Amino acid sequence: MPVRGARLRTLAAALLGAGGFLLAGWPLPLLLGPMLGCLAAALARVPLAGMGATGTFMRSYLGVAIGSTVTPGLIAALPAQGLSLALVPLYVITIGALGYPYFRRVAGFDRPTAFYAAMPGGLQDMLVFGEEAGGDVRTMSLVHATRVLVIVTVAPFLLMAAWGLDLSRPPGLHLGDIPATEMLLMLIAGPAGWKLAERARLFGASILGPLILTAGLSLAGFIEHRPPAEMIWAAQFFIGISVGAKYTGITARELRVTVGAGIGFAVLLALVSTGFVAIAASVSTAPLPDILLSFLPGGQAEMAVIAIVAGADVGFVVAHHLTRIFFVILVAPLVGRCGPTRRPD
Repeated sequence: MPVRGARLRTLAAALLGAGGFLLAGWPLPLLLGPMLGCLAAALARVPLAGMGATGTFMRSYLGVAIGSTVTPGLIAALPAQGLSLALVPLYVITIGALGYPYFRRVAGFDRPTAFYAAMPGGLQDMLVFGEEAGGDVRTMSLVHATRVLVIVTVAPFLLMAAWGLDLSRPPGLHLGDIPATEMLLMLIAGPAGWKLAERARLFGASILGPLILTAGLSLAGFIEHRPPAEMIWAAQFFIGISVGAKYTGITARELRVTVGAGIGFAVLLALVSTGFVAIAASVSTAPLPDILLSFLPGGQAEMAVIAIVAGADVGFVVAHHLTRIFFVILVAPLVGRCGPTRRPD
């Protein structure tokens, strides 16, 4: 009962946030509204809770949306963006080289917490690695949530101000406009891809599994459309909740020290990203908004949502974020075992 009550309060906060964004005419109301609505409720000491399996189930359909953009034309175009993709490992190394000393010396975190807080990988993976290394899971969770929240909140307003992009349009066709056979395949691909990837112990199973399964269906010609707008809106709503609900139970000290450090880190990331966006723009033929979305280290799911709504090349953007996450997951534990997070004997 306590968890159920907390989830009902979380849904209420998310709906209020979404309603506020809709009334104000702000961008991405079903992503940013729930995110900031839950944040406001957490700051008001309202007990919240994540949506559990329901949230993960809905999140899987973002993987379907991304996978449906993987077409033969996209695959053929990827080699032309090789130089841009090759910048991603250097980008991650630069973030780590600046982020680790920042969290150690400025925020005063211990070594494993500072290291894994600085790694711009997937949230769940960094928490697992950080906990195994002896880091403070709560601190790392708040830092990563703050990184995502700041970047994902600022990015849509930046896209509107700098390029005049319309972020109020539907992110796809409506439900009745999708062929029934394709709709059925997409409905199955979400949970089926999630569970198959989970069984294979793949990172980010709820998104990557449906992405891979739907990409196969798309490349084989069984799916020719993106999921309907209603499905993507629902996925946005639960993704927003998953970020905002992480602030439940936050204390004044956590707000001042941990969230403050996370905001400072987000500013540092923005400066690093600006430099790499400029470099990538000189070697890539992609539009500048697409490059910006590719080098802003928000969450993979959140940046994919923004890319879909902004009309960006979703495949291009997601390829960069997957490269970033793959690189972090492969390299961070190796560096952590022999580098700054090593415990003294």
